[in-house]
Amino acid sequence: MLGVSVDHVFALKAWATQENYQFPLLSDFWPHGATATAYGVFNTDRGMAVRGTFLVDKAGIVRFAEVNAPGEARDQEAWKKALASVA
Repeated sequence: MLGVSVDHVFALKAWATQENYQFPLLSDFWPHGATATAYGVFNTDRGMAVRGTFLVDKAGIVRFAEVNAPGEARDQEAWKKALASVA
């Protein structure tokens, strides 16, 4: 599992430490939002990504996608079920 954010790498390190995350957080800071844009979740007007959850298999095929507005909670059971189906 990887987390990707348009925040700077130093902000991500502080966030991971604060939340005690045990998985890598990758920065999509420069070119700003390039990965988020590729996945269709970058809001160019606001300069930020909306919340997207993607399950990509070993062959690079997106097997699950969910996009949520800022502040909207993810459906935790949906991505867990999708992950179990490809494991």
